[in-house]
Amino acid sequence: MKTIEKKPRGLTKYFKYAVYLGLFLIIGGAIPGLLTGWQPVTSGLVIAGVTVLVLWLLWMLTNAEGGWNPRSAQAGTNAFVATASVLVILGLINFLGVRYTERFDLTENQRFTLAPQSQQLVRNLPQPVKVWVFAGEPERGDLELLENYRSQAPNLFDFQYVDPSRQPTVARQFGVQSFGEVYLASEDGTRQQFVQTVSSASSLSEARLTSSLEQFTSDRIYKVYVLQGHGERPLEAGRGAISQAVASLQDKNFLVEPLNLARLPRVPPDAAVVVIAGPRQSLFPREVQALQTYLLQGGSLFVAIDPDTNPGLDPLLKEWGIELDKTIAIDSSGSGGLVGLGPAAPLITNYGDHPIVRDFQGGYSFYPLARPLLISDVEGVESTPLLLTGEQSWAESTPEDPDLKFDPQRDRPGPLPLGVAKTRAIATDTPTPEAATPETETPETVTPETVTPEIETDEATPEATPEAATPETETDEATPETATPETATPETETDEATPEAATPETETDEATNRREARLVVIGNSEFAIDGNFQLQLNGDVFLNSVSWLSKQNEQTLSIRPKTVLNRRISMTPQQAQQLGWAAVGFLPLFGLLTAAGFWWKRR
Repeated sequence: MKTIEKKPRGLTKYFKYAVYLGLFLIIGGAIPGLLTGWQPVTSGLVIAGVTVLVLWLLWMLTNAEGGWNPRSAQAGTNAFVATASVLVILGLINFLGVRYTERFDLTENQRFTLAPQSQQLVRNLPQPVKVWVFAGEPERGDLELLENYRSQAPNLFDFQYVDPSRQPTVARQFGVQSFGEVYLASEDGTRQQFVQTVSSASSLSEARLTSSLEQFTSDRIYKVYVLQGHGERPLEAGRGAISQAVASLQDKNFLVEPLNLARLPRVPPDAAVVVIAGPRQSLFPREVQALQTYLLQGGSLFVAIDPDTNPGLDPLLKEWGIELDKTIAIDSSGSGGLVGLGPAAPLITNYGDHPIVRDFQGGYSFYPLARPLLISDVEGVESTPLLLTGEQSWAESTPEDPDLKFDPQRDRPGPLPLGVAKTRAIATDTPTPEAATPETETPETVTPETVTPEIETDEATPEATPEAATPETETDEATPETATPETATPETETDEATPEAATPETETDEATNRREARLVVIGNSEFAIDGNFQLQLNGDVFLNSVSWLSKQNEQTLSIRPKTVLNRRISMTPQQAQQLGWAAVGFLPLFGLLTAAGFWWKRR
C-alpha cells in the first residue's frame, strides 16, 4: 500500500523560509545597535527576529504536521546553524570594518595613499588643525583625500564642508571671496590660512595641503627681503604695487622687509629669500657683488625683470647661464583675449616639470609685456624652465613696430621660456669674499671674540710674550681703537682674515648649513602686481617660487600628484572589427565543433 504524503497548503509551505527573515531582522537591528547605541527601533528588530526564529524552530521540530520527525529536525537544525554561521561571520566582518578602518591600497602607483611626508607631518602636528572647505557637495576625490589625512591622526586633523550661501556668517569670518576656497584654522579659531580654491576642474592638491600644514604649524618665521631703491615695485598699496603679494606672503608666515643695499654692505644673514621685482634703474656694481656673495653662501634670489629695462644684473645672471635680450614675447594664438589682453600678453598653459609649477598643468597664468629668456648650460648649475609660451609665439625684436609680424630673419620662434629655476650646489668650505672686505673689519661687525684673538691665544698657551702680559696690553684689550703694534701681530691679522673670525658665529652656522643656492628668474613683474596677482594662477606662481626658494618645504613640494595610469587597449577600426567577428562567429563555432567532436566520439 502506497503512502501519499500531504503537501503543505497555504502559507505553511513558505514558513520554511522564515529562518532568513529572522536572521535578517536580528542582524539589521544588532549592527546599528552595537555601533550607535540601542534604540527602540533596533531593539524591536532584534526581538522580532528572535521571535520568528523560535517559531520557525518549533515548526521544524514538529515538521508542520503535529508530529516529531528526527530526520527533518536534524536537517533543519544543520541548515539553520550553517546559515546563521555565515551571517554571523559577515556581520562580524562588517562590524570590524566599521570600527577599525584599516585600508589596503592595491593600486599600482598607490593612488589612494598619502605620501610618507604627509603621513609624518599629520601624525606629528603640534596642535589640532581643521580644514574648512567652502563648497557645496564635496567632490569624491577631495573627500577621500581629506579622509586619508584624518585617518592618520583623528585627534589632530579634522575637516568640514560649509556652503557659503547657507552659512554666510562663517564665510565672512574667513573672508571667503569665491566658491570653493579652502582654509586652515587652529582649534580656537584665532589663526587662519588660505590653501587653494577647488572646483570640478581643480581638485584638492596633496602637495599644496601638506605644504600649507607645514607652514601653518611652523614656529619659525622666514624673512623675505624685497630690494628697493631702483624703481622696483612698491610694497604698499598703489599703482603698480605688489601689496597683495606681500600680504599673501605674510599669511604664509613670511616676514617681509624692504632692503636697500646702497646703505648695507651685504645681504642680511637672516634672509631666506631676496626678491627683486621690476627694477627700472641699474644696480650699483657693489650691490650686484653683494648679491653674488649672498648666492655663494647658499642664498636664494627671485628676479622679475621687465622689457626695456637694464637692471645691471648681467654679471650675476651670466654666471647662472641666463641672458636678457631686448625682445618681447608675442602670442598670435589669441589666447590673451581670454583675459582682455592682446598678443603681447602671453597666456601660459605649458609648465615645466618643477615643484613650483608641477600642479599647474592645464591652468592659466598670463604675463603682460614679458621678456623671453636666453638659457644656456653652465657646469654645476641645474636648470628647469618654468613657463613656456605656445607654438604660435615668437620673440619680437622690434616691439615698437605697430604691425607685429613674425620675421624669420630677426625674430626667435617659440616656444619661449619666460621663467626658469636654477640650483647650484655650494661647497661648505668655500670662502666668502666678505671675509676679506674692509667692511667686515670695522668695529660694528667685529665681535669681542675676534677683537683679541692673540690675547685669548696667549692665555691658552704658555708661550705668552711679556708685551701681551703688561698692563698696557690689558688696556689695549679693552679699547681696540688704541691697539699697539705689539698686539697687532701677524698671527692676529691672519686670524682676522679668516671667515670664522670675520663673521658672527650664528652667521657662520647658517652659511655652513646652506648647501644649495637657488635662483628663479621671470621676464615679467607685472603678473604679480595688485589686480593681476589674484587672477588665475599668477599669485600661485609667485608664492610657490618664494616657498621653494626659502627651502622650508622642499620635502612637501616634492610630492608628485598621483596619476591614473592608462591601461586601455588602443585598437584600430580594423582590429576592432576582427575582434568583433571573433567574438560573434569564431568562438561559438569553435564551441559547436568541440561539442560535435565529443558527441561523435561517444557515439
